[in-house]
Amino acid sequence: MTIAQRSSRAARRKSGRGTIAPGANPHLRVPYITRGIPTYDLLNDGALEQIEDTADRILAEIGIELREDAEAMRLFKEAGAEVREDSAQVWRIRFPRGMIRDILQTAPATFIQHARNPANNVQIGGDAMVLAPAYGSPFVMDLDQGRRYGTIKDFQNFVKLAQSSPWLHHSGGTICEPTDIAVNKRHLDMVQAHIRYSDRPFLGSITAPERAEDSIHMCRILFGADFVDQNCVIIGNFNTTSPLVLDGVTSAGIRAYAAANQGSIHLPFLLGGAVSPLTMAGSIAQCLAETLSSCALAQLTRPGAPVVMAGFLSSMALRTGSPTFGTPEPALGSLVMGQLARRYRLPLRCAGNFSTSKMPDGQAMQQAMMSMMSAVQGGANYILHSAGFLDGLLSMSYEKFMMDLDMCGALHAYMRGLVIDEDSLGFDALAQFGPGEHLFGTDHTLRHYKTAYWDSGFNDDQPFETWDETGRIDASARANAQWKQVLRDYEAPPLDIAKDQEIMAFIEQKKASMPDAWH
Repeated sequence: MTIAQRSSRAARRKSGRGTIAPGANPHLRVPYITRGIPTYDLLNDGALEQIEDTADRILAEIGIELREDAEAMRLFKEAGAEVREDSAQVWRIRFPRGMIRDILQTAPATFIQHARNPANNVQIGGDAMVLAPAYGSPFVMDLDQGRRYGTIKDFQNFVKLAQSSPWLHHSGGTICEPTDIAVNKRHLDMVQAHIRYSDRPFLGSITAPERAEDSIHMCRILFGADFVDQNCVIIGNFNTTSPLVLDGVTSAGIRAYAAANQGSIHLPFLLGGAVSPLTMAGSIAQCLAETLSSCALAQLTRPGAPVVMAGFLSSMALRTGSPTFGTPEPALGSLVMGQLARRYRLPLRCAGNFSTSKMPDGQAMQQAMMSMMSAVQGGANYILHSAGFLDGLLSMSYEKFMMDLDMCGALHAYMRGLVIDEDSLGFDALAQFGPGEHLFGTDHTLRHYKTAYWDSGFNDDQPFETWDETGRIDASARANAQWKQVLRDYEAPPLDIAKDQEIMAFIEQKKASMPDAWH
C-alpha cells in the first residue's frame, strides 16, 4: 500500500467517526489573516528619516529614466516633475522633494480585492496578511520527473493545489510559465485557469499592455463591467527595471490597471552589488525611491486606484556573483520596508518562502523560514512566493509547495497571538484534580483540546520506532504523496456556465486574431 493510500484510508476512518481529519484546523480557517501580534520595528525614527531623505535625493538629483511611454512622461510633467529628453522616447524624470509623497495622498491605505466567491474576498493593507503561491518560474520540478519546463497542465495543477489548501488566500498569478503555449497567447490560458479552477482572487498579466487589457476584459465578463469599474477584482504585479528605470511596457501596464480602477504592485527586484548598492541600507533607499515613483504613476492615471508598495531585496554570493535567497541581510531589509510602508500608509508586498536550494530539503526550509518570518514580523500585507519557491525562483517545486503550505498553516496560529484571560490561564485545570494528577481528563482540557495547538497534517511527529517500522519516510516523500492525493481529490468550485462560455469565446477570438509568437 502506498503512502497516499494509507493516508486516504486513515482520513476516511477518521471522518467516519466524526473526528476532524489531521491538519484540518477548522478554527484557523479565514479568508485572510488578521494580525494578532505586533510588528517589529527595527530602526528608530532618525534612521528611517535618513532613508527617506536619501530616497528623495535619488529622485530629485538622479531621477528615474522613463522609456517609450509619452503618456506617462506627460502625466509626470504636468504633475510638476522636471523632464529632460535624453533621446527619442527616453526621458530623465526628476521629482522635487515632497512631490511623490503629495501624489500618494490619494492612494488607499487598505482595499478589498474581490473574488468570484465573495466569501474569499481579501483585505490588502492595514492589519491584514494575504498569502499567495510563488510566481514566475520557467521550470517545474518533482521527485518523479525532476526539473523540466513548465506546461499549462503544471500551471493548472498548482492552481488546484492552491485552491485546495485553506492556508493560502489568493490564487496568485504566473505560478509557472506554461511554455507549451505561445508567449503572446499564454496569458489568456493562465487567467482562464485561475477563473475556472479557483474561486479566490488572482493576479493578471503584465507582460504587455494589451495582455493587461485582456486580463481586465476577462474580469469584466466574470464580474460585470460596472462592478469592475468600482471595485478591485484583479491586480498586476509590476517590476521596475533596476537601477532606476521604468520601461514603457511596465508603465503602460500600470496605467491600464489604474485606469480600470484595478490594483497594481510596484516591485523593484534588487540584487545588492549588481543593480543596487551592495549595502542593505542603500538598497532599501533605492527600493523606496523606485516603488514610490512607480506607485505615483498609478495615482496620476486615476487618483484612488489601489496600489501596493513592494520590495524584493536580495543578497549575492560575492565569490561567484550568484543571487542568494533566505539570507539575513534581506530579512532585515524586509523589516525596514514594513516600517516605511506604515509611514507612507500604503500596503506592502515583500519576502516569501525564498530559497536557492535545488531540492525540497533542509536548506530549502531553513532559507524559506528566514525569509518568510521577516515578512511576517515586518508587517507585509501581501506575500507572494508563499509556496513552491525553489532554485532561486527558477523552479516551482511540487514537493516544496506542500511543505510551504504546512508552514503557512502554522503561521495562521502564530499570527493569532495569545489570549490572556481567566479561562486561558488554566487555574481550574490545575485545581480540578490537584498536585500529582495528569490533566488529560480535566474540563479545561476537554474544552480546548481541539483548538489549543496547531495540528500539522504534514509533519511526522511519531516516535522513532514507529517511523522506522513504517518505512522511514522523509518529508520530501510525504510531500510527493500528498500533492498527488490532493490533485486526485480536487473538485473545481462551481462556475456560471454562461460566463465560462463567454470567456472561452473571447479567448478563442483573441487567439485566432494573431499568429503564434514564441518570444
